[in-house]
Amino acid sequence: MIPPKQITGLILAGGRGTRMGQVQKGLQLLHGEPMLNHVLRRLHPQVGELIINANQDRELYAEYGHPLVTDQITGYAGPLAGLHAGLIRCETPFLMSVPCDSPFLPDNLVEKLAHALFKNNAQLAVVTALDSESEPAQMRAQPVFSLMETGLVSHLQSFLENGGRKITAWYANLRVVEVPFEDAASFRNINTLAELQLYNQTFDT
Repeated sequence: MIPPKQITGLILAGGRGTRMGQVQKGLQLLHGEPMLNHVLRRLHPQVGELIINANQDRELYAEYGHPLVTDQITGYAGPLAGLHAGLIRCETPFLMSVPCDSPFLPDNLVEKLAHALFKNNAQLAVVTALDSESEPAQMRAQPVFSLMETGLVSHLQSFLENGGRKITAWYANLRVVEVPFEDAASFRNINTLAELQLYNQTFDT
């Protein structure tokens, strides 16, 4: 089994927040505190170290006291660029990635992924959860919620340098195990100000 001290948690907060009006999603308030606080509180007990990928407002993210990494691939290349930056900085054998706008993470997220990764001799374990909006409803991969070997950094860098941007396309040729979670609501992400207002009114974290 993989102990938590061998896993670094990476919170992806490097996007431009376009759908939320060009603001930093992780810094928007949910129940009186930044969404990032909720993510940190849920992820921190599950890993040995935490790092944050941020490309803007770095002085605000620095106040959290965790190492910051910026994209090495220019032009806002999406979550893979943040993942690449995290893998470069990671000093443990494994890296767990989550987005900054998903404040409802389950407390057994890392444990389940680590168990599946080890059991299946995989390089990457990815969450799957029920997509109730599809017809018929089906389990779908949630690729930003992934646990992976840190040694994949060179493989990812090559993919990015050749123009790759889609996470599922990157790991298509790796040894991957999909890990089902029954509670799809744990992986909700808040993408717009309207959604944020709704969750502030109706949901607890």
